[in-house]
Amino acid sequence: MRPIAHRGLHERGKGRVENTAPAFRAAIERGYGIECDLQAAGDDAPMVFHDAKLERLMDAAGPIRSYTARQLSALHYASSQERMLRFAELLELVDGRVPLLVEVKGEGRKLRAAFLANVAMLARRYKGPIALMSFDRNIVSALGERAARVPRGAVVGSKQFLSGLWRKRANAGGQAGTRIFGTPAAGISFLAVDVRLVAAARRSFIRHGCELPLFTWTVRTPRQRATAARWADAPIFEGYEP
Repeated sequence: MRPIAHRGLHERGKGRVENTAPAFRAAIERGYGIECDLQAAGDDAPMVFHDAKLERLMDAAGPIRSYTARQLSALHYASSQERMLRFAELLELVDGRVPLLVEVKGEGRKLRAAFLANVAMLARRYKGPIALMSFDRNIVSALGERAARVPRGAVVGSKQFLSGLWRKRANAGGQAGTRIFGTPAAGISFLAVDVRLVAAARRSFIRHGCELPLFTWTVRTPRQRATAARWADAPIFEGYEP
């Protein structure tokens, strides 16, 4: 599997802001896969944006869900004249030329059914290679109900691994890694794992005979690059080119 550019091949110094068209075009030109994020607008349209709030990147402030898709599409990024993309616009831009790995953001237990239905509909209709993923397993399950033929994955981070929730899932004297990585739930096609956990994930895969693809994020430093090369099937990278 090819390396995957985290939020596109972004580099602010060259005018390529994360999750914008220039960053995606740069990844396509170099043949990298693309990782991107989806947030729900106030009218449940899927927007290509990482944060739940706008102020870090945009010339506006407040929760993204307090704006409609039309309002968000009219805003500029603070450091460029680029505008926020709808998911449909991203799919049209990529047009099957490179694989897409799409992280669907959630709001804890408040799953927005209309938003997930819109994501699933667009993913189902897309003709190119695409997979959906989320930290929230409820979102992964909901997407499976709405887009059963689209590959779905679980994202696992260090905070989850170290949380009381994960510790409670480990049996007495057992390994938390076995509980998390050893028996992926039905419908899970791959894992995308924090680079600090990827060695543990791979070892658990080997112990349990699991052959799912294993991605690792976010790979930046030479040491992380070496870790990804040893344990993962592909890195989700930024700040360098493989």
